[in-house]
Amino acid sequence: MVDIHCHILPGVDDGADSLETALEMAEMAIADGITHVVATPHANGEYPFSSELVRQRRDEIQARVGDRLKLATGCDFHLNFENLQAVHLHPDKYTINQKDYLLVEFADFAIPPTIDDTLHHLHLARLNPIITHPERNGLIRAQPEKLRRWIHQGCYVQVTAQSLLGRFGQDTRRLVESWLDGGMIHFFASDAHNVKSRPPRLREAFDMVANRRGEEAATALFRDNPLAAFEGRPLPYVPEPEGEFEDAAFRRRKRFLFF
Repeated sequence: MVDIHCHILPGVDDGADSLETALEMAEMAIADGITHVVATPHANGEYPFSSELVRQRRDEIQARVGDRLKLATGCDFHLNFENLQAVHLHPDKYTINQKDYLLVEFADFAIPPTIDDTLHHLHLARLNPIITHPERNGLIRAQPEKLRRWIHQGCYVQVTAQSLLGRFGQDTRRLVESWLDGGMIHFFASDAHNVKSRPPRLREAFDMVANRRGEEAATALFRDNPLAAFEGRPLPYVPEPEGEFEDAAFRRRKRFLFF
């Protein structure tokens, strides 16, 4: 399996807190059957992003694990003004393995009215936006038609594996299942931050997807599509979204949250 979203690098964000933890995470990933990991620290107002430091920390871990795990760099790219200016000047600082796929993270408190144009300009810059963990974003959950539109616009969706396991609540688990059945997901990733509460494990979620949608679909979402992004190739598996995707439980509550 290939993990395109992992906070394994020590001392750069809220992920691994030491080199020892990072190496524990690497060993856990290897034991779980993960062959490639993209180290993706946050790039936002709280955690300034230094591509040089990121690659230095990656090299430290790679030297320790050898050829048992292939490590690349990218980032968890927050859609703010400063980042958007920077990515147009130096996209390879932020993209997965310095290719053309970019993990993009939405804020929890607002979706700008210009977001469609923002995503369009990323496409014009020959970047492929991958929307990270939308199942955990209350605003996107409340407006699933926006996510469907972004997919039709050419964006991809990455869901956290532990969301399918119920780590973020049963409403979130059911939402992921409905998106999975409806062809709304292109990648599962660990979004790992440590070895306990947010570990770099994918196998259990892989097995759940295989049981629900078949081995071929699981292989596409956990290996084939992530490897294509890792190598900068077109995705081999791009389902057509269908059906209704709004989280019914969340829909019943959103009038109390947003009005």
